[in-house]
Parts: sequence; structure tokens; C-alpha cells
Amino acid sequence: MVKASVTVSADFVLSDIDRRIFGNFIEQMGRQVLGGIYEPGHPTADEKGFRHDVIDLVKELGVTIVRYPGGNILSGYNWKNGIGPREERPRTLCLSRFTIETHQVGTNEFIDWCKLADVEPMLAINLESEGFDSAREYVEYCNHKGGSQWSDLRIEHGYAEPHKVQVWCLGNEPDGHWQIAAHSAETYARIATETAKAIKWIDPNTQLTLAPSAARSMPYYGEWERIALEDAFDYVDFIAPHMYFKDDHKDTSEYLAWADQMNGYIKEMVAMCDAVAGKKRSQKRIMLSFDEWNIGARWPIEEKRAVPGEWPERITILEEAYTVEDALLIGGAMQALLNNADRVKVACFAQLVNCIAPIMTVDNGPAWRQTIFWPLSLASKYGHGQVLQQVVDSPSYKAKTWHDVPYLLSTVINDPKTGRTTIIAANRHLTETMDLTVLLKGLGQGRRISHTHELANDNLKAVNSADDPDNIVPGEIDVVELAGEQLTAKLKPASWNVIVIDQ
Repeated sequence: MVKASVTVSADFVLSDIDRRIFGNFIEQMGRQVLGGIYEPGHPTADEKGFRHDVIDLVKELGVTIVRYPGGNILSGYNWKNGIGPREERPRTLCLSRFTIETHQVGTNEFIDWCKLADVEPMLAINLESEGFDSAREYVEYCNHKGGSQWSDLRIEHGYAEPHKVQVWCLGNEPDGHWQIAAHSAETYARIATETAKAIKWIDPNTQLTLAPSAARSMPYYGEWERIALEDAFDYVDFIAPHMYFKDDHKDTSEYLAWADQMNGYIKEMVAMCDAVAGKKRSQKRIMLSFDEWNIGARWPIEEKRAVPGEWPERITILEEAYTVEDALLIGGAMQALLNNADRVKVACFAQLVNCIAPIMTVDNGPAWRQTIFWPLSLASKYGHGQVLQQVVDSPSYKAKTWHDVPYLLSTVINDPKTGRTTIIAANRHLTETMDLTVLLKGLGQGRRISHTHELANDNLKAVNSADDPDNIVPGEIDVVELAGEQLTAKLKPASWNVIVIDQ
């Protein structure tokens, strides 16, 4: 038996939760758009071709904001090809996947889909190959009320009211050798700064994300961030780290420690932002939009593209079958975001449908939930209010992924508006039950446990599938009690748990 404890107080608040932390990401890749959100002729499709069985699952997942259209497609993407009458849109080569981009789902269609799915749009700007003029014209097209060239064109296309897109991404992984027109830190910083300045002049209500180095493992990491932040600091609101967890592990304990490395990465990124603020003697604080995070795909790069020379409209790639073990890691990573809610204000799980995704579809058939659907949906369902500061006492283990990994990974959320307190607790010991005690100072008296959810299975490699979509679903915690301000629970080995306390 592993013993662990958490102490929190209603008076010690880390931060309000920005609901945009429960975001997601759609890219024109694989079957995300064609066969994912968009499949004309599907039994659930509407007159615009959008699958409503997928929309229903997106709502259940609790997605709040969606980034579009990329991703790696972005550095070769011209937004102007995706507006106007569909039958007049060009077919272009997508060099990121060796496919044909039909542009049947462009900006306006994406905005329409967001309204149906009740999510906020986040649009990404191609700074790599399209540059400054395309960016400012894009914002004018989407956000200006009318009376100018590009806003009048939007009105001509049937959208009298501006889209009012608030969050815009300034490029994507611009130092990656896999990108078209990759930049140095200096060239990216200059174009991002001047673009951001112009966008703020067009629409002061926009919030802009600056691209850091593509990954923590990149050779420019640290220096890239310093150069870009020092130039663009006055005009941007977020920096947008990406992280994909390595899945070449042979040890589950090692694998689950990626949540702790994600936590460390967030701390490093915050330190870089604040170092630049200090150098500038500025009280401004750059926040984080963690707009890509997930488990890395298990295929080599050759299997992420079509066969050279064939140029299909769509290929089936990265349709990962996620396991219970994967769900435990995704739950822990979601906690890392919540436990840094004072600086992480936006986050986008990558991706939404079919490609490394919580939602899967069958062409002309059903849509269903992967194992990883559950920690994402439960975190969003109960992630209202404030994250509380914690004092945690837990034994830990050593891992190459991260140096000190507590068996207990905990998050405590309190919503003063509803009086609801939610405890998220992962037991990362693989063989022993955890005896958990949570002291809820100022939070427990006169309340009751209303819901519990437990993700656990003896087979950590178990998956859901189209044939058995409910193989892995949350159960209830067997042993959990609340006596005054003290909660006790027994958490199964290798489990991710949610305990909800209501008045």
C-alpha cells in the first residue's frame, strides 16, 4: 500500500481556469477533415457536409477552442484558396503530406463548423511562405466590419458580420527543417513582430501567439525564444510551445513520467518569458498557449505522407489505437496544464478526429471514443473555477524521462460559484493501491461526494475499437469517503481518478 496526502485551502488559490485550456486542433491531414468533420452524404451530415455524430462527440469531449488549419500544412497554405464559391477553388499541392488540397473546407466553412460545435475558432497564419501582406489581409477579411477590400469580399461571400476571431497564431514551428520556408530566429522575429503590430492596428482585440522553437529537443531551444521574445514582446500575448511524448518506451513507469517533463517544460518556458520581461523592466507577462500536445505517432516519417508522385486527395495516416496506458499519460498531461493554470491560458490537444485523436470515425459509418477521450472530457466537464495550491506528500520513483516522479499526481479544483470541489488524482504505482488522504481546509463541511470516475484496467494495452467502442469506459471508485474536511480514498494501481464534491 502506497500512502499519499494532499492539503489545500479555499484561501490559497493558484489561478482561475481559463476554459480555453480545453482546446483542440484540426489540421488538413489524413482523415481529420475529409471523413472526419466533413463527409457529404454521411447519414448524419447536414447540407454543408458536416457530420453531426462527430459534432455531438466534440461537444461531449468539452472542447472550447479549436486551432486551424495547421500544423505542418500551414507553411504552404494560402488562405485565399479556401474562400469564395467551392466549385471555383483551386486544387493545390500540399507538400507537407504529398497530397492534393481541395480547399473544400476553408475559413468560412471552419467558422460555420465552430458555431455548430459551439467552440471558439483559433486561426493560424502562414508567415513562413506567405508573409506579412497575406497575414494582414487575412485578419481584415475575417475581423473588419466592412468598407475595405477584404472585408467587403467576405460580405460578398455571404458573411455580413465579421467573424471576430480573437486568437491568431503567428506561424507554426518555423525553425523546423520539415517546414516550407523555414526561418532563423532573427528572420522569424522580425516578420512576426511587424505582422503582430499590423494585426493589432487592424483589430486591437486580437490575441497573438508567438512560435517558439519547434521542440524542447531542437538545437536552437532557449536562444530562439530569447531572440523572438525580445523583438515581439510588446505585440504578442502568448508563446506557443509544442510537445509530443515519446512512445518508444519499454517501461510504463518511464512512460508516465512524460507528464512531469511537460510540467518542467512549462516552467522553463515561463522562465524564458519572464527573463525577457525582466530585461525590458516590464510588468507585462507573456502567457502560454500550449497549442499542440499529445503522444508522438508510432510510425516513421515515410508513413506520414502519400507515395511521392501519386498526389491523392486524402490518405489514411496516424490513426493510432490508444491504450489504457496512453489514457493515463494523457490524463497526467492534462493535469500538468491545469496545475500551471496561472500561466497556461490556452491549450490544444493535437488532434481532434482520426489522426492521433480521441474521436474516430468510419467512412459512411459510426463515430466512437478512444480511451484518451475520457480524461480529456472529464477534465473539461469538471474544470470550472479555480485551481488551488497544494501541499503534496507522496513517495516517488526515478526515471530517465524526469528525475523525480511522485506516484501521486494530483489537482484540486474549486468553483466558488457552484460550491463544487473536484479532485483529480492519478496513482502511478503499477502494482500497489494508493491510500489517499486529502485535507480540504474550508471546503469539506456539510458537503457530499456526488460523483466518482475511475480509469483503470488490468490490461494496460487494452483499446477501444469500432467493433468494441465501450471496451474501456470510466467506472466508479470502490472506496472513497468524506468526513468533514477530510477525504480518504483507495486508488487502484495505474489509475486516473476524479472525485467530485458538491453541496
